[in-house]
Amino acid sequence: MRKNKILPHSQSGRLKLGILAVALAAALPQFASAEDLTQIYQQARGADPTLAAAEANKNATQENSPIARSALLPQISGSYGYSHSDSSSKGYEPAPDGSGNFVLARSEGTGRSRPASLNLSQSIFNWANIERWRGANAQSEGAQNTYDAASQDLLVRTATAYFGVLTAEDQLSFAHLNEKSLQKQLDQAEQRFQVGLSAITDVHVARAQHDASVAQVITAQNAVETARESVSQITGKSFGDLKKLRDPLPLARPEPPQVEDWVGIATKQSPLLLAAQRNVDAADFNVSAQRAGHYPTLSGSVSRGDTPSWGSGTNASSGLPNHNSLSASTIVGVTLNIPIFSGGLTTAQTRQAVFQRDAAQDQLELQRRTVLANTRNAYRAVIAGISEVEATKAAVVSAQSALDATQAGFEVGTKTIVDVLISQSTLLSAQSAYSQARHQFVLNGLQLKQAAGVVAPKDLDAVNALLD
Repeated sequence: MRKNKILPHSQSGRLKLGILAVALAAALPQFASAEDLTQIYQQARGADPTLAAAEANKNATQENSPIARSALLPQISGSYGYSHSDSSSKGYEPAPDGSGNFVLARSEGTGRSRPASLNLSQSIFNWANIERWRGANAQSEGAQNTYDAASQDLLVRTATAYFGVLTAEDQLSFAHLNEKSLQKQLDQAEQRFQVGLSAITDVHVARAQHDASVAQVITAQNAVETARESVSQITGKSFGDLKKLRDPLPLARPEPPQVEDWVGIATKQSPLLLAAQRNVDAADFNVSAQRAGHYPTLSGSVSRGDTPSWGSGTNASSGLPNHNSLSASTIVGVTLNIPIFSGGLTTAQTRQAVFQRDAAQDQLELQRRTVLANTRNAYRAVIAGISEVEATKAAVVSAQSALDATQAGFEVGTKTIVDVLISQSTLLSAQSAYSQARHQFVLNGLQLKQAAGVVAPKDLDAVNALLD
């Protein structure tokens, strides 16, 4: 039978240190891999399909400008061809000698030609094309504003998903602590029942609360996985641990301090408002373009054509010689087109464009009211968030003190197990509310700047500096 070898004490100590070093080395990468908000945002910038689609739509819309401009530039076209013909005929015709006799004559011939032409046309005046180009430029500017809004939205969506994970992880941590505390209460209730210091009712109540806390842990764990999936949906990849928000948290008021200052910023800089305004401008140019269907147009053209041809033939009576020729032409012209009547098409299209412009103006007003309302609401949320963080923090301290006092009263018999469990539940609710208030306060600051249209990566970096 093989015996286990017993190591000397010093060697055993070195082995333990080696195992500890290996364990620490394995743990260090996990700590080092904790990602912060800026890193998650950089991943989202390169992988978020919503932003990628917004960029593709922007690029597609901006191509309308060169498309519309092309109608104002010279149009050049060329053509080149080749043709080959064979001919054969027979019939009676006067003899060449003039005797008046008719003879059966037969002729054959071939012909070839190679026509080539170069054409240039230039619009001299076409007000409809000019207005379409101006409208396309307005659409291109609006597309850029829409993309800017999508970029800002990605920044806030990333931050919201990030802090959603932190909030869910805090709830899971609180649920675990609550479950352990209630397990302790259950054990204590069973011990007191066994020695006759409490009734079996206390045991049942404690067990019911503990079982409920186990279910809360499971729910909280599922919430963490769901929140992490929201981040992965934006970045397209999995991630490790996330850095936490420091405590205490600086509770700074918005700058500038007045809500109307933020409203003024939103009115001037909100990309959503700017995009809606560009849509109105484009619709206005479209009205002018449709009305221009009543106006005359003027264009010029230059055309150059060359057609070389050659061939040969035979005739029974006289014979046909080979023939070669070259024809060339240059045509310069100016065309004035005056519309007279198109069956009411231009008038109907103009009315339609006016209605479309009215709809765009209504959308602009709706967007303006929405942006201003969101800005005011976000400002109030930041102001209220300061008080909420302070109040929930004080509530945690009070709930912990109440739980300690209730626990002490239970041990001396002045409080019941129900009182202890209620205090424990109050503490859990206070901790949860404090965690949510801290994270939401940070998000409210970003959402205020988004509503005003001025949120930028530097604002995310400022939030990132609050993480540990």
